[in-house]
Amino acid sequence: MGYGNLSYLKPRTVILIGIPGLEHVQFWIGFPFFVVCLVALLGNLFLLIIIPTERTLHQPMYIFLAVLAATDLGLCFAIAPKMLAIFWFSSCSMTFDACLTQLFFIHSLQGMESGILLAMAFDRYVAICDPLRHTSILTPLFLLRVVLMVAVRATVLVGILPVLLKRLQWFHSVVIVHSYCEHMAVVKLAAEDVHINKSYGLFVAFAILGFDMIFVFISYILIFRAVFHLPQKEARTKAVNTCTAHIVVFLEFYILAFFSFFSHRFGHVSPYVHILLSTIYLLLPPALNPIVYGVKTKEIRKRVVQIFVLKSNTQ
Repeated sequence: MGYGNLSYLKPRTVILIGIPGLEHVQFWIGFPFFVVCLVALLGNLFLLIIIPTERTLHQPMYIFLAVLAATDLGLCFAIAPKMLAIFWFSSCSMTFDACLTQLFFIHSLQGMESGILLAMAFDRYVAICDPLRHTSILTPLFLLRVVLMVAVRATVLVGILPVLLKRLQWFHSVVIVHSYCEHMAVVKLAAEDVHINKSYGLFVAFAILGFDMIFVFISYILIFRAVFHLPQKEARTKAVNTCTAHIVVFLEFYILAFFSFFSHRFGHVSPYVHILLSTIYLLLPPALNPIVYGVKTKEIRKRVVQIFVLKSNTQ
């Protein structure tokens, strides 16, 4: 295209190329991503319908799960429409301001998801290590404050990223080698000093993902220490089962997150591998979370069965 040898002053549009090296098969790659998005959409909608309407699910763990479902829906809506438009219709152009808006929503929703996973780990810690005080600690007001803190933290910290990008004047290219507007992919376009952008991006990653991961890890160490001190085997098994879904979701989120993060900055991974994995990292957890919690949570599983049985009986 010849963009590389030019300089652009405050470009109004950027071009997303999708997955470099796989442009000839992007049309077909779009279909599995569409299926993942569809599963995420239906699964999280089910959770958002079931949890508010089922009184037995009006507990801290399920309230946090409903917030997680809403966050996952937001991530799908922030990424999927433009990504599929690139893959299926070669609709690659995007205004620079729209790109920054997408960047803000993607990274802030990532931060919120991480914060909610930490809140869920804290809920399990209190439920297992201090069960008599669980209802007095995790009151509705406390839950509201936690959700607001998680949202404000992610919004404020991530909100500075597009502001710092907006102050940049010169860009050596307008071609973003990605399927969505990711912070470092946009930073790499700049033709001027971006040390502040890179440093602040690292700070946000460690202030949100790093902080949350450390405390989630500590929570589960304390949980398992308490579980293995329980006298009865049946009690130990029940306690471990209540944490299994959380651990699976925690591992899938943070392992993919940090692989994507470090490969972009320090790794020598092929661009198409990195972009495929970073897209999977954002879209796979929203699809898997409802499945994992649906399979492992008896109340949700029972409610889903009731909905489908009722629907089949009325037909």
